[in-house]
Parts: sequence; C-alpha cells; structure tokens
Amino acid sequence: MVRRPLGNHHVGPDTHLVTSDTTQQTVPVAEETQSQREMIDPELIGLLRGTRVVLLDFDGPICRLFAGRPALGIAELQERWLESQGLGEMLTEEERELRDPHGTLARLARDKPRTDLVMALEQSLTAQELRAVPTAWPTPYADPLIRTWCAVGVRLAITTNNSAEAARRYVHDRGLSGCFEPHIYGREASELTRLKPDPWSLQRALNAMGADPASTLMVGDAASDCAAASAAGVSFLGYARNATKAAALREAGARHLVTDLEPVLTAVRALG
Repeated sequence: MVRRPLGNHHVGPDTHLVTSDTTQQTVPVAEETQSQREMIDPELIGLLRGTRVVLLDFDGPICRLFAGRPALGIAELQERWLESQGLGEMLTEEERELRDPHGTLARLARDKPRTDLVMALEQSLTAQELRAVPTAWPTPYADPLIRTWCAVGVRLAITTNNSAEAARRYVHDRGLSGCFEPHIYGREASELTRLKPDPWSLQRALNAMGADPASTLMVGDAASDCAAASAAGVSFLGYARNATKAAALREAGARHLVTDLEPVLTAVRALG
C-alpha cells in the first residue's frame, strides 16, 4: 500500500475522539465535545446536523491530484495535444484563458459527439490523471474527516469529473476504499456531455444509495460543483483553499464556505 505524507492528520487520535471505548475516556471526550460545539460556527453545525449522505468531489476536497506534477498544467497539455493533431483552432479564447480541461472536453463532446477525436482526448486526459495519482497530495484533514464520517454512520460517495479509476486508485492507496466503495462516480467516455455542472454523477450516487436529497450534502471546490448540487436538490459546502476559489464559489451562489476542512472535522466530532 502506498503511504503518502499525512501532514497534520493522523488516524489514531481522530478515531479515539469519535469512538471512546472505556469509561475513563468518556468524560474527557464529552467535555471536549461540549467545548468544541461552543467554538464551532452555528451555521456549519446546522448544515451538518441531520446529514446522512455526503457526496465529495475528488480533486480539491479529497486531494490535489496534480500537486506533484511539473508546472506545465493539465489544460496546457490538452492544448498542446490538440495542436499536435492540427486542431488547436478548436479551442476558443475563453477556453484558453480558463484552462478548464473538463469544460473543454464537455464542449468538444457536444460539438463532435462520439468522434475519434473526442475519445482520444478523453483517453489522454485519463492517462494524465492516472499518472498523477502516485504524487497527488492529500487535502489537509481530508483523511480523518472521511474516516470520522464513516465512524458516525454517514455514508459517502465520490462524484467527480475526473476518471473514476483515478479516484478509486487514490482512495485505495490511502486505505480509504472501505469508506466509499462501490460508490465512486466519475467521468465516463460515453457520457462526456454529462460532466458537472450537470447533476448526472450526483444523481447516480443518490439513486444507487437510495439517498434522500434532503439529508445529503455535497462538498466541492468549484462553481460547477455548486451548480450540480443545486440541480440535484442537495445541500452544498464549498471548500476554497484560496481567495480565487472562494470568489468563484460565492459568485456561483455558495452560501456555506470553508477555507480549511479542520472546522468541518471538529463539527462532525462534536455532533457525533
């Protein structure tokens, strides 16, 4: 099993805070839980209370998929690939500026559905994502948050525009497969026009899990995640690791934002 650096999140103490199994631990944990509850944003507590299912975007809330790759971005690699095929003119100026490989792929899939070009571009993107998995960097506090949600009985799924296989390999390497499988819903070559903001991946998860949208929360870091959550009728928590992400999420209508997953972990512990 591949073990990447855990940073400031470690499994042992996190599990203890959720599941105390001795009388001696019960009082300190209860006291700490009460103290935590008083410090947590009441809006965050309100958002999380009653949540039975959590749908997590992959690249962002769970990890930074391309954190360990060279500075040449995935969108630039996509652009160069198209140019190598003599098709660079297919990219609009807006797409070149936004550098959103999933958005570009979805647009080309609409313009040239099921063509060899689109299939080859999707395969190239999948290859880049799979190559990035071994050097992906875990989002701080994501691992213990995932484990804690599992420990308190919340069911989890991944709903992503990335390759489902990339997400599957990453959570396997982190020892988190049991928290998600079989509910990992990613990009499919036959449905490239259904990428978020289309709610298709969320609806697949909801249907497969028999989940009530009213007790489901989506955690994502992009405007497309917020739009997909709204379309699926589920609550949304935005994760913004920088000011640019935060501004985009607010513009998309996100009412609840965190810049760090630690307060979410603290709230889940407090709610138990």
